[in-house]
Amino acid sequence: MTKAVGNPKKRRVAAWEGIGILFLIAAGFVLHFLYEWTGRSGLVAWLAPVNESVWEHLKLGFWSLTLYSLVEYWFIKDSVKNFIAAKAAGILALQLFVLGVFYAYTSVTHTEIPMVDIAAYIIGSFICQIVGYLILTSGKLPTAVTILSVIFLLAHAVLLVVFTFAPPEGHMFKESTAPLMGNLSKDTGFTFRCC
Repeated sequence: MTKAVGNPKKRRVAAWEGIGILFLIAAGFVLHFLYEWTGRSGLVAWLAPVNESVWEHLKLGFWSLTLYSLVEYWFIKDSVKNFIAAKAAGILALQLFVLGVFYAYTSVTHTEIPMVDIAAYIIGSFICQIVGYLILTSGKLPTAVTILSVIFLLAHAVLLVVFTFAPPEGHMFKESTAPLMGNLSKDTGFTFRCC
């Protein structure tokens, strides 16, 4: 983001991406506890983790960035190209980094270390916004990239919600510590099983 100094449009984008780092961190913190804070609301379950599974924690970055992007777009739309692609690449970078760190250290320690997870999310938020900045200020990407980005974001959003209520089998979907979920069927009245 240092090349933004001489270009007012790039400075504006750099500032918004920098603020986005702080927003991702703060909103991620709020989302982490929101399900419990709202008395296990079924509506909040769509956006906030309902348990301590790896999958549920992907909601933190995804929905934080989605919310921030809805606001950010109106302030930088005339200064950037590739907005959708930048956000898709940013969230992918954040989530791959967090997942990579988590699976790398737990394969060695065989235990989870919350401070490492928090640090990975914070560093991942920086990576997300830097990747976003680089794509936002690059040359125009082909339309196919935007279409693929929209498909990725929509599919990811749907899967985050569906797998909350009907998680498939697999390590990523299992609760790793004491459950926050309780009984989602009883709490929300929503039942179905998938996979």
